Amino acid sequence: MTYGNAKSDPATLLGSRDPAPVELLNGASRHPVLLVCEHAGQQVPERLSGLGLSRADLDRHIGWDIGAAAVTRKLAYAMGAPAVLQAYSRLVIDCNRPPEAPDAMPLISDGTPVPGNHGLNQQDRAVRVSGIFDPYQAAVTEAREHPERQLLISIHSFTARMAGEVRPWDIAFLYRGDADTPEKLRHALQKQAPELSVGMNEPYQIEDESDWFVPRHGEASGLPHSLIEIRNDLIADDAGQSRWAGLLRTAIESLL
Repeated sequence: MTYGNAKSDPATLLGSRDPAPVELLNGASRHPVLLVCEHAGQQVPERLSGLGLSRADLDRHIGWDIGAAAVTRKLAYAMGAPAVLQAYSRLVIDCNRPPEAPDAMPLISDGTPVPGNHGLNQQDRAVRVSGIFDPYQAAVTEAREHPERQLLISIHSFTARMAGEVRPWDIAFLYRGDADTPEKLRHALQKQAPELSVGMNEPYQIEDESDWFVPRHGEASGLPHSLIEIRNDLIADDAGQSRWAGLLRTAIESLL
């Protein structure tokens, strides 16, 4: 199921040939776990002309979270859980950032200029928010408010090297107020695979000014939650995606 673009007039971002911003899997499921993937896609609205980037750049980690959507889908189908995935590149608008954050529509990403994000005026930014950000967050809110929900999980991936800095973890859990849920997930994961290097609040930390899922969905709902980051070279192919979906399924279900 997909959520259509509610406003299709010329003043909006998305045209008739652009995909809907939200993909919803197992939408009718009463499963207690909700999976979300903010950086699942790498689409760019037709009117933005690829943001002036090459296909190779959009295929890199700057364009999307490599492997995250595939892991999310495998988890959703294996568990029978609902999942909300966002179809557009994080460079168009980052749905895990407040829209006013400097990197919500970045001018440069890991050293690569994003020409299509230069010179944006208030209206340019507003149509990205109304066309992509708002429908996605509304879909997550609706799914999380189902009375059966007990746990919220956001799936991301990170690059092994950023700005020259090596990131050695295989997986990391990001959290703030709810430290119990990620700690239980870490324990359940390392029980299966003790050799894993697990980071806690690595390689990022949660802040109101730079994050959305944890403050606005996890903490706002009062439900147990965690944002999960998997190193993207570990989930770049189907075998890796299946392995990590299996590990996470066992860890997540241990909480239930």
